[in-house]
Formats: sequence, C-alpha cells, structure tokens
Amino acid sequence: MSETKFLTLQAFEEASEKVKEVTLETKLIKSDFFSQQCGNTVYLKPENLQRTGAYKIRGAYYRISKLTDEERSKGVITASAGNHAQGVAYAAKVFGCRAVIVMPTTTPLIKVNRTKALGAEVVLHGDVYDDAAEEAMRIAKEQGLTFVHPFDDPGVATGQGSIAMEIFKELPTVDVILVPVGGGGLATGVSTLTKLLHPDTKVIGVEPEGAACLNASFKNGKVTTLPTASTIADGTAVKTPGSKIFPYLQKNLDQIITVPDSDLVMAFLDMVENHKLVVENSGLLTVAALKQLDVKGKKVVSILSGGNMDVITMSSVVQNGLIQRDRIFTVSVLLPDKPGELERVAHVIAKENGNVIRLEHNQFVSTNRNEAVELKVTLEAFGTEHKNQIIKALDNAGLRPKLVRAKL
Repeated sequence: MSETKFLTLQAFEEASEKVKEVTLETKLIKSDFFSQQCGNTVYLKPENLQRTGAYKIRGAYYRISKLTDEERSKGVITASAGNHAQGVAYAAKVFGCRAVIVMPTTTPLIKVNRTKALGAEVVLHGDVYDDAAEEAMRIAKEQGLTFVHPFDDPGVATGQGSIAMEIFKELPTVDVILVPVGGGGLATGVSTLTKLLHPDTKVIGVEPEGAACLNASFKNGKVTTLPTASTIADGTAVKTPGSKIFPYLQKNLDQIITVPDSDLVMAFLDMVENHKLVVENSGLLTVAALKQLDVKGKKVVSILSGGNMDVITMSSVVQNGLIQRDRIFTVSVLLPDKPGELERVAHVIAKENGNVIRLEHNQFVSTNRNEAVELKVTLEAFGTEHKNQIIKALDNAGLRPKLVRAKL
C-alpha cells in the first residue's frame, strides 16, 4: 500500500480490524473525579492497560502487516524511548521477523528489559529520541532493514487512529478528544479520522512545556526543531515533529495545550488515588490539560497513552507530588537542650493530628546548646490548611517554627 492510501477512511477501517488481532479492548472509564474538577463529563481511554502497556502496538502492528514478505524477511528497525519499541518488538515477534530497537541511553530500565524480553535486539545510543533515530537509520541502511518510524509514518499513524474509531463506537457524541503529542503520530491518526467521521468534534493535542515541538512548529507555520527537549514525560521528549504527518496535523488538530511537569506530578497522584491506575507521565498529559479547557458541560475523552513507568520514577513522582500538595512538609524548631523538649513538640503535633515520619536532631546549630538545638520534623498532613494549622500551633507554643525543604 502506498503512503497516499494511508490515512483514508478505508485504511482506518482496515487498520481498526487488523489491530484487533493483537490489542486488548480498552473500554472508556467515566471519571467523576476529573469531571467535577473541570466542569465537563470526562472519560478516560486507558491505553495504559493495552498489551505492551501502551497504544503503540496499534501502529507498529498495522505498519508491519503492510510490509512485503521480502521486507519482513530482512527484518525491521526503529528508534524509541520505549513504548513504540515494545510495539515493534511484539509485532515483529508475531510476524516472525527480526527486530532491532535503538533506544536513548536515558530510557528507563523497565522499558529496555521488556523490549528485550519480546525478542528484540536493543542498541542504546544518544541522550534523546532524535539521537537514537539517527543511529537507527544508519543501521537500517547498513543492514538492509526496514525503518518503522514511531510517528512520522502515515501507515503507523493510521494504525494509531484505531483509537478514535473505538472512541466513536462507544461514545459517538463526544465533543472533545485530548491526545498526547510527542512526534505527532497518535495525534495525526486520531485527528484525521475524527474529522473524517465527526468534523464537529474538537481534537486537542497536549505537549509537555519542555518539549513543545509541535506548538513551536504551528507558530512558525513549518516543522521546527527545538534546541532541547527536557521533561519528565520521557515518551514525548521529542525535539522535531514528523514532517510527513505535519500537514495532517495542521489541517485536523484544533488546538495545542502545553503542560508543565509539575502538573503531571499532580495528575499522577490524582490518577492513582482516584482510579487506581498507573499512567506514565506522557500518558497523563491529557489529564493535566483538563483544567485548561475553555469549555464546560461537554463530553471529553482523555487518551491515556501508556503506563510503562519504572518504580524509581514512580517513587520520585509520588514523593514530589505529596510535597507539592503540602501533604508532606518539614519544619525546623529551636529548643533548649534539656529533657522533655522533644515530648513537648510531639504533644503539640499530636494534638493537631499531624503524623511524624522523620526526625533530625542537630545539637551543633548554636555554640550555646542550652539556648538552642535544632529539631527538624518531617510531617504528614491532609493538605495546605492542615499544614498551616500545625505550624500555627507550634508557633503559639513558642517553638519558633521555620519551614525547610522537605526531605524523604
């Protein structure tokens, strides 16, 4: 199939049927919590529950299915920060062909190991996707492999568009679809099919502020490369959007929203606590963007693109989120170095229902220990109001509390 026949209604219909061979059904989840937050009726499309943990299996499988037998016999190669890597590795395994994946050296170990477990050969190269892609294309030329681009390929984008087909079958009256943007493949597939089927439905792309390459390209009216891509949303840390798919994005994407990393941290906590779902930072872009919507009373679908997050990153995000929400904080108090003072502090905190999780005692903060020693107390609170209540109680007790950087 030539590229000109991809991204058509016929191709989308074909792809939607084809991907059913390897995908799981990810039914929409209505979110009362996020609906109340933004004043719309919010539904989540949980591709984090997809086979391989992300939507990428769709585009990879459909694209490889369109290769010739000769091309598949030689093998495929791609570059990816992780999710597309697993999608290509899984699809190649199903078709029985060799797969080589070039991944940035910064890729979380869980994604590297999962890719290897699917039978792919992994090459680590460069700091970001763009570096890995350059190396992958060099290897492809050297070894005669077919490069399956993670986003700048109309065939891959067509496979990703099967998500929109499923959304419309389940919720034909959807008003707004929020889609994460890295290089733009998912956004191309979703927005193009949406405008073919339901032109009145808005499709909004969401990028991390530290890697908003599509937003920059839209403003310049041409594909633009960012000098750097720095974000905790590693799956969307792309400096240049796809040039082949850019015209489709210009035509079919209604708006772009950019999200700061701090909002992704908050979204992770909200998702875990209210929906018991682990969603990676890139997949949370569409949830973090809900508060920026300028509409009310609409049916909104947030695509959760993936859930492949390593435990160390997860731990860091949770800790930072709790600190940002004032549910964890550290306060320093100065005490005379004599018996009973620690008990006095503990009594004040207990009376205000604070929960102590760490204590640090520094006797050398002053040369006069009788005048003052420092006690740093890390506490768990219900939020900002409760935190301020505890600090006020400590102040009223003459303990001269001072907020310091929380340390877990």
